[in-house]
Amino acid sequence: MSTTKSIRKGPGFFISFEGGEGVGKSTQIRKLAERLAELDFSPTISREPGGTAGAEAVRHVVLDKAAAEPFGPQMEALLFAAARLDHVENVIKPALKRGNVVIIDRFMDSTRVYQGASNDLDSDFLRTLERVAIHETSPDLTLILDMDPKIGLDRAAERRGADVDVDRFERETLAKHQARRAAFLEIAAAEPDRCKVVDASGTIEEIADEIWTVVQEALGNAGFEFNRSDEKVHHS
Repeated sequence: MSTTKSIRKGPGFFISFEGGEGVGKSTQIRKLAERLAELDFSPTISREPGGTAGAEAVRHVVLDKAAAEPFGPQMEALLFAAARLDHVENVIKPALKRGNVVIIDRFMDSTRVYQGASNDLDSDFLRTLERVAIHETSPDLTLILDMDPKIGLDRAAERRGADVDVDRFERETLAKHQARRAAFLEIAAAEPDRCKVVDASGTIEEIADEIWTVVQEALGNAGFEFNRSDEKVHHS
């Protein structure tokens, strides 16, 4: 039986997943990575804050429920930028140079939304941090999973279970989560070539299929080819 194989040309491809709490990013990242692996792509999966030992240490400190008091949005943004710089230099850039498809759970848009739009942090300050942290390593495609925040928070609580502590972002007011949803959609409207909004209220498979359609088109536009044959085809 013939299977679809990939023909890779040029550098890697960078995909970021964004969205509010409980929209199902982790599940969809796993589904996408499985499909890419079946086509002989080499997906690299990571998350922010995190992905390196130093960045994971920042994640532990910043997401702790006790961190709301000592960390204001400015200090928080500085910590996230430091973690991102380490992540970009040690994980993302090397993987892209190897020709991998890189899939990251949250990236620069989360800082714009969580520390910027919903905390009124100065946009010039955030842009400066962004330039320092990522240089020119920005996503080729950003998938924004969109859902009513109330439903997302309920889903997150159901998946988490009663015995697991809620991180401090989930503990914030519904109004703040609604503001973040609006901010993500505003980013998508401002950057339609990079950002695609995906309705996250459907079934896992429906969402995965929609994401796969978007990703295939984006990879094709970037010079990746999909060929149906029993043998993998290589360009000479």
